[in-house]
Amino acid sequence: MDYIKGMTWGWVGKRGDWNTNSATDSMEKMKELGVNWTAIAFAGLQDTAQSTEINFTENPVVTDKEVYWAIAKAKELKLKVVLKPVVNVKDGTWRAHINFFDLDVPCEPKWSDWFKNYELFILHYAKIAEETNCEMFCIGCEMVQTDRREKEWRELVRKVREVYSGPITYNCDKYQEDQVKWWDAVDIISSSGYYPDDSWDYHEERIEKIVKKWNKPFFFMETGCPSRKGSSKVPNDWDLNKGQIDLDEQDHFYKQMFKVFNRQDWFYGFMLWDWPARLYQKEDAYKNDDYCVYGKPAAKTIESFFFTK
Repeated sequence: MDYIKGMTWGWVGKRGDWNTNSATDSMEKMKELGVNWTAIAFAGLQDTAQSTEINFTENPVVTDKEVYWAIAKAKELKLKVVLKPVVNVKDGTWRAHINFFDLDVPCEPKWSDWFKNYELFILHYAKIAEETNCEMFCIGCEMVQTDRREKEWRELVRKVREVYSGPITYNCDKYQEDQVKWWDAVDIISSSGYYPDDSWDYHEERIEKIVKKWNKPFFFMETGCPSRKGSSKVPNDWDLNKGQIDLDEQDHFYKQMFKVFNRQDWFYGFMLWDWPARLYQKEDAYKNDDYCVYGKPAAKTIESFFFTK
């Protein structure tokens, strides 16, 4: 596998934001950073963390036509594609809290019902990934409470392989790399690397042991930092110090991460978070406190790193 110099594009996949002139311009500008991969990421929705139905055909979820367009546009730009369908919870609960009783109980929401619907959701997009020759497919993202359901995940991977012939990964959450017991079922281990900027050495040593135990390639399917004061210490907190903008803190996070995760033979790169389908104006970058690096000092750091890898 080649080194992944990647960026997640298009999140959250709101219907109408893709297949537009703005989206075209966004992806073309992303390419200028030196990226060679992109994760086309979008979300289906369930109402609550204990709901078992997943909507992926109705508004506000992007249409299949928009998914096809995004993949085609990425390939036009010579980018390799990870197709990444994700489940979000409509009431705002983080998907890591999707959870049910360990044993199916009558009159209560059940794992069996949820996985049946999750399978429909994932297989739908796995077929699109195969049809469009996506170079990788991601079967889930940061679903911490589901990780223990080893039997169901193994069965899902088996069914995905019946319709998709490329490599498969699962994006576990930060600090969870050693909690997934079914890494042997997928081809590539990936996680969300939202680690404090002064802890990279520790996590490099910790993750290396896990990766070598499973003998699989590894990359960060997500990692990044908002451009806010204090965010380099808790980069996963997208609400921290809302409005207290600090572009240099975001840049420092990237410099520290690239300094440590640079030369490992088991490490295959970064899928940075994230690049929206509708970009703000470059001259307004100094007013933006989110993860996107467009027009910010971190963009130059990323560009320099990617073009020298």
